[in-house]
Amino acid sequence: MNIYDIAKEAGVSIATVSRVLNNKGTVSAATKERVEAVLQKNSYVPSAIAQGMVSKSLRTVAVLTVDIRVPNYARMSYTIEREFSRRNYEVILCNTGGDRETTLKYLRAVTKKQVDGIVLVGSIFNTIGADPEVEPLLRMAPVVVANGKLDLPNSYSVLMDDAYGITLAVEHLWERGRRNIFYVRDMDTASAIAKRDGFFLGMKRCGLDVADRVIQTQDTMEGGIRAAEEILHSGLPCDGIVCGEDLTAVGVTKGLLRAGVRIPEDVSVTGFNNSIYARLCEPELTTVDNKPEQVALLCVQLLENLIDKSDAYSSVTIQPELVLGKTT
Repeated sequence: MNIYDIAKEAGVSIATVSRVLNNKGTVSAATKERVEAVLQKNSYVPSAIAQGMVSKSLRTVAVLTVDIRVPNYARMSYTIEREFSRRNYEVILCNTGGDRETTLKYLRAVTKKQVDGIVLVGSIFNTIGADPEVEPLLRMAPVVVANGKLDLPNSYSVLMDDAYGITLAVEHLWERGRRNIFYVRDMDTASAIAKRDGFFLGMKRCGLDVADRVIQTQDTMEGGIRAAEEILHSGLPCDGIVCGEDLTAVGVTKGLLRAGVRIPEDVSVTGFNNSIYARLCEPELTTVDNKPEQVALLCVQLLENLIDKSDAYSSVTIQPELVLGKTT
């Protein structure tokens, strides 16, 4: 039995049944009692659509992330899902792989379901969101981007100052007496570009040379191992390596140790994300805490305000912190 059948048996309109289900609007006591009797008689369980007819909200949000296996994305996505669930929203979690076609497929699906809002987790969506087929879909609901930015109406951001985080790492190594510092860049996203710029800024502030000091690799442990090998074979002096991700830093550490390099006596290494990889590394990594749980909670609050049209809306930037380990 659906809402139409309930309305017919109770002798009222569909809107009246919706008001009773949502406990909203003006319904006389007698009418409410009659509708509730029919609901109870038929053991009716209201659908999300029926509940949303009066509230204009299905209390559903979509979370599109890059790769749920990556600790940073997982921590943000998990916190967003748990917090929205606590606020009685249903959450549709979509794992896009950072792929344009997959993102397009999921956006078409969730907008068809008339979700109340969308959270995009990752700076890769800066590029994907500007796609001429993707952009119109993102205009159909309020959007909050975790560590990314879209030039769209009704779209806001919770950003992490990635450049500042890398600058902190460079300055920390400089304070430890390191003067020949390399940077290992392992992705090609807006966040990765900001981190590289933070490296250049930190090196400039410390009066250090950046020529031939940026190594490009993949964001894997193997990529980090290859980066360490490239640095060691470059012929350039090296006493410090700053990495854009913890997993890459673990690979760099492993590659250096295999070559007989002492850490941190000969070379210091820093990571980024303060992930479980940093704790599993031996020695434990000095890393940058980019506070994914805090980013996630602010995304939830901001999107809920957009959905409810309450309070003022404003993008926000969070400052990371350096977490000291044993590699520096």
